[in-house]
Amino acid sequence: MPLCKWQGISRVLAPPVALLTVKGWLLHSWLKHPMQLLVVGQLHLMALIHGVTASKSKEATLIPAANMAVRSRQEILWTRPHPNFIEDEDRKKKVMERIREACVKYSFFQIENHGIPLELLNRAMDLYKIFFDCSDEDKLLVSPKPGGTVPPAGYLKSPQHSDEKNEHLLILNASSGVSVYPKNPPQFKQVLEEMISHFTKLGVLLESIISECLGLPPNTLAKFNNDRSWDFLIGLHYFPATEAEDNGKSAHEDGNCITFVYQDEVGGLEVKKDGQWIPIAPSKHKLVVNIGDVIQALSNNKFKSATHRVVRPRGKSRYSYAFYYNLQGNKWVEPLPQFTKEIGESAKYKGFFYKEYVQLRARKWTHPPSRPEDLIHLTHYSISN
Repeated sequence: MPLCKWQGISRVLAPPVALLTVKGWLLHSWLKHPMQLLVVGQLHLMALIHGVTASKSKEATLIPAANMAVRSRQEILWTRPHPNFIEDEDRKKKVMERIREACVKYSFFQIENHGIPLELLNRAMDLYKIFFDCSDEDKLLVSPKPGGTVPPAGYLKSPQHSDEKNEHLLILNASSGVSVYPKNPPQFKQVLEEMISHFTKLGVLLESIISECLGLPPNTLAKFNNDRSWDFLIGLHYFPATEAEDNGKSAHEDGNCITFVYQDEVGGLEVKKDGQWIPIAPSKHKLVVNIGDVIQALSNNKFKSATHRVVRPRGKSRYSYAFYYNLQGNKWVEPLPQFTKEIGESAKYKGFFYKEYVQLRARKWTHPPSRPEDLIHLTHYSISN
């Protein structure tokens, strides 16, 4: 029987931080490999009683935060994360509780053996690097057109006065009817379209799991979010840090449903948990996943969007790309009745059209605020009860 184990991360904090690995099988036949759910968790200082050590020169040996009385390796049930393939109700309950805990407490996790070929992930990363190494003149050929999409599709570079130092290339899903692909490198379009196809399937799967974890009727989120025209893939190049500043992406939450991130070996992605910044160690086999503001609003704060940032390294560039599994712009977003009226709870957010929220947030790319605190967050729609 497989084991549940803790893995140390690249920087030791106090209290120690860890990743919880839970193995299982994916639902769809197009994903033939086992998936690991790596939950960003936080241990309490009580763990020191059970022999947890923390050292800057040695990776810490960590135990599950869920049960401090267990050994450093604890047996768990080997099962599929989606309940339709689980005959044993007890096994189903335990697996779903683990996934639900990840969404409630951390909103940030990693998946391995996700069905996207490693060769394709690496190929896409290499092509992004080739594109960003092109001259500014070539890159500006795919700049967003005036009056175009929101967020703006194409190439953008952070303005000089912005506190974020990066450049990006944003590609919308083909169903949007808007295609802005660079001609160089020539294979770019084919590879990115293949990446978008893989990410879309993965988004549909995780959305179904999240819906189940929220206790919603079957296919509730799938029926609500059945238009993929607003999804997009974005490649990012972060410039090397200087002695004066190292901000790549200011602390923020994603405004969408689910985000998938693939980062290079440089790292720099961090998630905020209990006031501390937790670095997410890069891995060529893993995708980082986080819950966005739409899920937080629909669930009336039952699942919360993760606050995260990017810290740029000195002496080298950082590259990553992310797929935003979004909502169609004309969708009305408000807390679902299952989390308000049906349980006697007040709504924590007033309703809004998704495109309205995206437009407010998209201004940071064309008109960055002078202060990070001026960025638009979901709290813009908060209701004071």
